Amino acid sequence: MTDSKAPLICGRREARRLNRQDMILTVAQRYFLEHGYAGTTMSGIAATLGGSKGTLWNYYPSKEQLFAAVLDRVAAAYRAQLSQILDPDADLADTLRRACISLITKVTSPDAIALHRLIISEGGRFPELSQIFFELAPRNTRSMMAQFLEGAMARGQLRRDDPLDAARALMALGMAGSHHQLLMAQIKAPDPAQIEQDAIFALDLFLRAYAPD
Repeated sequence: MTDSKAPLICGRREARRLNRQDMILTVAQRYFLEHGYAGTTMSGIAATLGGSKGTLWNYYPSKEQLFAAVLDRVAAAYRAQLSQILDPDADLADTLRRACISLITKVTSPDAIALHRLIISEGGRFPELSQIFFELAPRNTRSMMAQFLEGAMARGQLRRDDPLDAARALMALGMAGSHHQLLMAQIKAPDPAQIEQDAIFALDLFLRAYAPD
């Protein structure tokens, strides 16, 4: 006779495992941002969690893998948000405006700025950092944007060109204002009105460059 309680027990164990994993990533994210990559140790994170380093290593065998998991969680959450905005049936200009505002708001958040500074300051000593960051964050976001822009090109809403280049141009234009000012400590916090102006500026130039033939 099959034990009907077995699936329930397995489900609870899996839930506990995922909760523990989520806690590890939350603590690790804060630790990386506060101590930098070089200053972060698995022992330090384990101590903050209140468990053994062995338990942490059961989930993530190396600091590099833990850093990648932290980034992947953050990037996946943003991609889920962006996917809700990129509606091919909605007005193109309004959709891209909201996508730009979403992107600029994300990259100008305190954690995003701290992470970007970490990559810039330590990427030379730890090349894997830059690679992990690029693969999990900018590249995946750019691919999502490119897929949307490719559809707009196919519908005749934008002139045909390389959609990846188009996505790169739009994202770069959007990040050329408040984001750069924050990275260089010219401002302390982004202003919502300025973020919207950055988005409008980027979109205006983009739509002029990619207007249908």
